[in-house]
Amino acid sequence: MKQPIGILDSGVGGLTVVKEAMRQLPHESLIYIGDNARCPYGPRTNEEILTYTTQLVDYLLKFNIKMLVIACNTATAVTAKVLQERLDIPVIGVIKPGALAANRKTVSGKVGLIATETTVRSHFYEHFLWQKNAHLEVTSLACPSFVNLVESHEYHSPLAKQVVKKQLQPMIDQQVDTLILGCTHFPIISDIIQMTMGDGVTLIDSGKETISEVSYILSYENIEASNEENDTSYQFFTTGSAQMFDEIAAEWLEKPITTKHVSLNELEGDE
Repeated sequence: MKQPIGILDSGVGGLTVVKEAMRQLPHESLIYIGDNARCPYGPRTNEEILTYTTQLVDYLLKFNIKMLVIACNTATAVTAKVLQERLDIPVIGVIKPGALAANRKTVSGKVGLIATETTVRSHFYEHFLWQKNAHLEVTSLACPSFVNLVESHEYHSPLAKQVVKKQLQPMIDQQVDTLILGCTHFPIISDIIQMTMGDGVTLIDSGKETISEVSYILSYENIEASNEENDTSYQFFTTGSAQMFDEIAAEWLEKPITTKHVSLNELEGDE
């Protein structure tokens, strides 16, 4: 089935999911929208997050998508259940796959989670972790400054290492052996996070784990793109600066892309 997969995020973080989709699912067409103008979602109310995410979904539905991937932990925590009930296509969030992977990887049973404020408050990761293993010791830490580093394109600056080290000190003190990157922005600075935590800590990329689940569901639902079709396409949209999005995307995806700007008025139905 050649219909595209729709992917949404609060900003550029979902590009980590796109990169993995391109690698694991090379025949699938993708349509991505990032709400950079209203990013970050973490500090916002659940009502705002639901409203904004619904607007992004409605925009993606115009392209006749066959599956929706919520490539945002915050939006997954707030909206996944609502969207799964509303839509007649598969809706995949990034929380459960990441939690299950962490349970598989931990040796000591000490699992760390870094995410946005909303994701931490939701306790969704703990729910899925303890559902599989009630003996896990889970430490959660909100790291909103990491999202700002990525969205402002400052993650190569000397400031980035200082911010990450200071923010992660409580997690280091807990001596976790597995750390869930519970925000799709975080893999973009995974090198700094790994260096700060040490080689003995396994990082879990929830976005990467999500695409493995997407692959399974595509096959199970029999909606995979045919290997014989050669018209795979990638489309990118942002509510923010298309130029900055292009710069970050080109660096992360290792290929040039052209992003189209979508106004908030268009998403809100005012034009």
